[in-house]
Amino acid sequence: MKKFLVLPLILTVLSINGCNAPKKTESEYKQLKTEFETSLKENLLDTWYPKAVDWESGGYFSDFTYDFQLKESSQEKMIVTQARHLWSNSKASLRYPEEEHFKFGAEHGFKFLKEIMWDKENGGFFQLVDRNGNPLLEKSPLKTAYGMSFGIYALAAYFEATGDSAGLDLAIEAFHWLESHSHDPIHKGYFQHLDQKGNRILRSEDTPSTSDLGYKDQNSSIHLLEAFTELYHVWKDPLLKERLEEMLLLVRDVIPNERGYLVLFFEHDWTPVSFMQFDRETVLRHKSLDHVSFGHDVETGFLLLESAHALGWGDDPKTLAQSKKMIDHALNFGWDVETGGFYDEGYYFLGKETPEIIKDSKNWWAQAEGMNALLVMSTYFPDDPMDYFGKFRQHWDFIQKFLIDHDHGDWYPGSIDKQPQMKTADKGHIWKANYHQFRAMAHTIKVLGDLQE
Repeated sequence: MKKFLVLPLILTVLSINGCNAPKKTESEYKQLKTEFETSLKENLLDTWYPKAVDWESGGYFSDFTYDFQLKESSQEKMIVTQARHLWSNSKASLRYPEEEHFKFGAEHGFKFLKEIMWDKENGGFFQLVDRNGNPLLEKSPLKTAYGMSFGIYALAAYFEATGDSAGLDLAIEAFHWLESHSHDPIHKGYFQHLDQKGNRILRSEDTPSTSDLGYKDQNSSIHLLEAFTELYHVWKDPLLKERLEEMLLLVRDVIPNERGYLVLFFEHDWTPVSFMQFDRETVLRHKSLDHVSFGHDVETGFLLLESAHALGWGDDPKTLAQSKKMIDHALNFGWDVETGGFYDEGYYFLGKETPEIIKDSKNWWAQAEGMNALLVMSTYFPDDPMDYFGKFRQHWDFIQKFLIDHDHGDWYPGSIDKQPQMKTADKGHIWKANYHQFRAMAHTIKVLGDLQE
């Protein structure tokens, strides 16, 4: 059986802190584990696959209705979504080896990434293609470090699942393309926006103030950290290790605000982009560039720990402290105490000591990441006043009641306690697949299994 991404972390956590594990009953862990296993397989994966595999045109379908019917749309295919489906099929093929459609789905998805999404002339992954694989350069003219990160992430998982060396070869080629075109040797990290030849896109004076063009950002950074961690599991390259450590230190020490949340965008030298000094109207007009994203904070708390263990740092105190700080900040200021769930956005308006919730919806991916982070924190700090395990239980109950669609499968895009209209919102599009849910649930199952022992 495949050992999922958090296994090195969880085994270390339990071997060191095992005597302090949350004082719950074995039957409770067993019941929870069964609930997660059933939901993962029957509600999530069996809903998506093999239906999402586009056997005719290659890759995976993007667009599904609320009741999981293929939409009569153009079915455009983005590198992020295609890579996430490849990752999911690769992981599922190891988790359920008796169901061969996952293996075939992974091989099919890899072929699409290799033959269609990869730019054979200039290198790098096209950001968006039509259903038949024709690049949509007018609609999406740039290549991105974010898209590259998920390509690398998926290819590493595919190689580990299948042993197909072509998958590793393409992952390595993508890593070196990033190194040549996106890496910043002076200020470190990676530039997000590149033209088709890999040249960095500069932010000109006439760039709209609401645009993120030319900025460095936390989102591509945390997912490059994740991708390099996945690749390092199967390719112990010295330069890759150096870049993995570089990204961990940036994400841990530079990108978080001193209050305990991630700054979203930066100048090339990592100067934060902030509108905090302006009036409320200006702040809200620029909130896509500057707000507290509680979902990214809890997600990053976990990714830091995962990467530290991949590097052999073990339970590095500084990394653990930063992870806890970010997750605690999200719980203190972005957690719905009554119902459970993490709000989408907050903001520290000028002169305020606490953030105001400026978007109280609860999107699906943040809730998945929060669930995983809470359970992992409970293994480190079982007696903490934050009561991580208690909040994990409350959060899982919230997800089952307000996010999981028990009739049509998968999760609503947003929780229906805040957005009842999400019951009939599209279940699939280029920004929504199943990667966050699958990853978080698989990790949770592994932790609960370890807690039973």
